[in-house]
Amino acid sequence: MTKNKTLVELQSATLTRGNHELWRDLDIAITAGEFIAVLGPNGAGKTSLLKVLLGLVPLTDGSVRIDGKPAERGNRQIGYIPQQKNFDATLPIRGRDLVSLGVTGNRYGFGGGHQTARQVNHAIKAVGASRYASQPIGLLSGGEQQRLRIAQALAGQPELLLCDEPLLSLDLTSQGMVTALLDGYRREKNAAIIFVTHEINPVLPYVDRILYFAHGRWVIDTPERVLQSKTLSELYGTQVDVLRIHDRVLVVGAEDEALTEAGAHHSHKGDIRDEH
Repeated sequence: MTKNKTLVELQSATLTRGNHELWRDLDIAITAGEFIAVLGPNGAGKTSLLKVLLGLVPLTDGSVRIDGKPAERGNRQIGYIPQQKNFDATLPIRGRDLVSLGVTGNRYGFGGGHQTARQVNHAIKAVGASRYASQPIGLLSGGEQQRLRIAQALAGQPELLLCDEPLLSLDLTSQGMVTALLDGYRREKNAAIIFVTHEINPVLPYVDRILYFAHGRWVIDTPERVLQSKTLSELYGTQVDVLRIHDRVLVVGAEDEALTEAGAHHSHKGDIRDEH
């Protein structure tokens, strides 16, 4: 893949849901190899952006292109890690059956032959899930299930990875594993990653740019330029302070509601604590 190839391009993109405008005139271009973190309060349109890129939700206005072509369903250039929800304990499929979907797109475990099996085994090994991949997926822990979701997304060797809150409900060790694993794939394949998250600190060492949505407005720039009091105060329309303690970023401000959803951390009754 060409290093500076443009994989995602939105021009004058506007998205409205009912009478609520999520964002307007979004103009961004994302190139191969970039790691983009997407931040903002609930309801700001972060997951909706991923659905637009997947061809599941049409724009209200403007255009979206993936590798120069209009966004459409079933694009095999895209790998997708959805928000984590534990599988039902009675679900009879194995972990490797789930991963095979990333290659075949077919029913669990059917089709694809030896080449598919090699790709599935490679993806499972890459995420460190070989020990339990043949077990029923509903009986695995949340962290184990998440590793297999990542393997499914990587199995087809996509050029673009869309990650929707992949760190939710994971402990710190698993969060570190997920981010390092995805970054390793990005560097090996020169893939682009769009990573929706409320917890910025685990991914901050890897991020090239942050796309931040709030109150119908947006900003995209380097972490140093976005994660500062002036930028976020203008975005929220209220005073927001960005604190840096060692290698961690904390966002605190006047509105607890905004801070609860806005970024890596929030203030509550005088204490600063992690946002989970």
